[in-house]
Amino acid sequence: MRVLTIIPTYNERESLPITVNRLRAAAADVHVLIADDNSPDGTGQLADEMAAQDSNIHVMHRKGKEGLGAAYIAGFRWGLDRDYDVLVEMDADGSHQPEQLPRLLAEIPRGADLVIGSRWVKGGSVVNWPLHRKFISLGGSQFSRIMLGLKLRDITAGYRAYTADTLRSMDFNEIDSVGYGFQVDMTFRVARMGRRIVEVPITFVERELGVSKMSGNIVTEAMVNVVRWGLSARAETLSAKIKSKLGK
Repeated sequence: MRVLTIIPTYNERESLPITVNRLRAAAADVHVLIADDNSPDGTGQLADEMAAQDSNIHVMHRKGKEGLGAAYIAGFRWGLDRDYDVLVEMDADGSHQPEQLPRLLAEIPRGADLVIGSRWVKGGSVVNWPLHRKFISLGGSQFSRIMLGLKLRDITAGYRAYTADTLRSMDFNEIDSVGYGFQVDMTFRVARMGRRIVEVPITFVERELGVSKMSGNIVTEAMVNVVRWGLSARAETLSAKIKSKLGK
């Protein structure tokens, strides 16, 4: 498999080289695309220096900070245009341990279309998280499960691997989720396509360097969107049932 790991960055100059070096050591054949949102701390320039020394590292310079979802979609387009077979999402801050990537990739040949590195399945865990972060993550996944009718344990997880075929089946122009809700949005779309989603346990480690991008606005956007998607899906299901009965 040709695998591309997409790492969005905004002011990650301290964390990025550590994460990429760990990734290159753990999965030497995996290519890396650093999607930098014009970081004022020079992350983009550092990424260029890293790419100049390693042909498996690539850099995408974006105009500015447009959100996690936009960065990943840009990365997906880049990877699909270059015929990668699997596209991986990974945080730059080290919270997604590169050493666990082979665990996710192993599920692709077994028929998975989307593999989620899950904190909340048996064997998964979080390290150095404050109580309020656990509450947000667990609560967000539970709320999304109920509203969207999904049985997954970690719907909001950001460490994941998609097959190229799954991503090619999507219309990226329809996706307007920016932050926290992007992962929920993508999971829901894959599920509604009837694709196979597999969760594997990971250990999520809270960042030690840099500043978290999580904010109240990001969480609020996600909750509002989940309600909208859930109600829309229920309306579609009800409409289909009514049409089916009328047809009889």
